[in-house]
Amino acid sequence: MADHDSLAATRDAYDAAAPTYARLFRDSLADAPLDRAMLGAFAEAVRAGGDPEVADLGCGPGHVTDHLSELGLNAFGVDASPAMVAAARRAYPDLRFDVGSMAALDIADDALGGVLSRWSIIHTPPRELPVILREFHRVLAPGGHLLVGFWAGDDPSRPTTVFDHAVVPAYRWCPDHLAALLREAGLAEAARLVREPLPTDRRQFQEVHLLARKA
Repeated sequence: MADHDSLAATRDAYDAAAPTYARLFRDSLADAPLDRAMLGAFAEAVRAGGDPEVADLGCGPGHVTDHLSELGLNAFGVDASPAMVAAARRAYPDLRFDVGSMAALDIADDALGGVLSRWSIIHTPPRELPVILREFHRVLAPGGHLLVGFWAGDDPSRPTTVFDHAVVPAYRWCPDHLAALLREAGLAEAARLVREPLPTDRRQFQEVHLLARKA
């Protein structure tokens, strides 16, 4: 089961931060060519399987959901923060945004062609992540794709590293460890992108994008 205290703390913190996030991140992909490239590869992989829905889980203020829609995907967003969902609905009224938890999605089995989890697992306590990955697997159709983004830890011998995030405490993950957890959940790694931090990055952590496929 999910730690409801942890989820509530994260939800409340992002409710308070929603106006700031909506302002800061609306155009953030414009200066992130590698992020756009990985999102483009994800979109192509999903479209190759037909035209099923794609869920942007932990969608925040909705800017990435909108980008997925511009890439031709039938995308909708889900976030635990009602304030984030309200901000996304105001900014992108033609798209669907729902309040929900990644640990218990209100989505049918095998319903989605794609799941995007872009920095939405970073506040998940390590013991709870397998539950969420199994939920990703449950809602994906066979052959569906998951793209998960996160920050890498510095020590490969440590699966996770806690750091002081601006909103609530968060975790960095060893990429190989997270890939192993994906395999255990029935999601096979298809591609990996690792970006070194830029001098201008607020956090000097490696960024990792893992693309996985449901067998």
